Amino acid sequence: MGLIHIELFTTLDLVGQAPGGPDEDPAGFPFGGWQASLLNEVTGAQISAAYEGTDALLLGRRTYDIFAAYWPYQEGGKGNEIATLFNSVPKYVASRGRADLSWAGSTQLGPDLAGAVREIRDRHEHVKVVGSLDLVQTLLREKLFDRLDLWVHPIMLGVGKKAFDGGAVPTNVTLLEPPVAGPQGTVYLRYGLAEGTPATGDMS
Repeated sequence: MGLIHIELFTTLDLVGQAPGGPDEDPAGFPFGGWQASLLNEVTGAQISAAYEGTDALLLGRRTYDIFAAYWPYQEGGKGNEIATLFNSVPKYVASRGRADLSWAGSTQLGPDLAGAVREIRDRHEHVKVVGSLDLVQTLLREKLFDRLDLWVHPIMLGVGKKAFDGGAVPTNVTLLEPPVAGPQGTVYLRYGLAEGTPATGDMS
């Protein structure tokens, strides 16, 4: 059985909406592209390392459409390494509507999302979930993830979709590596799903 890795970029108040650009998810959100001024070589190296070994992508419909319009045209350019990887691996798309699967290697998942994700995990070694906040809520709710990479950036927005917006259920996770802070204060955290649920007790 393989591993499902969730990759998330958030603000300090855990907003995960539209980090990449103003057109990514603009509905009622004025801060699209909030991550751009906070990117640096440290974060870039962390992201590249996190994708090593990826043999499949699992994406929500909006993220898939953004990626499909961009990555097929980036090979040989600045993002060549990621472009080559993303273009070569299978892409699985969670969508309630009919998706345009023009990006080579793309497959739309059926209505039994949880069952489909379990099949994908059995088929691949390292499946990456990038962005796709609505899909992430389902994966959190069903505990259908094995790793969670979280980049927490030193800003607060006060509005926007949260990384754990309605999907989180009582879940134990374990820190897999020491946290790493970049030069601008972005903190990289890598967690693994752990057994059981959070315990309660008397502080006295």
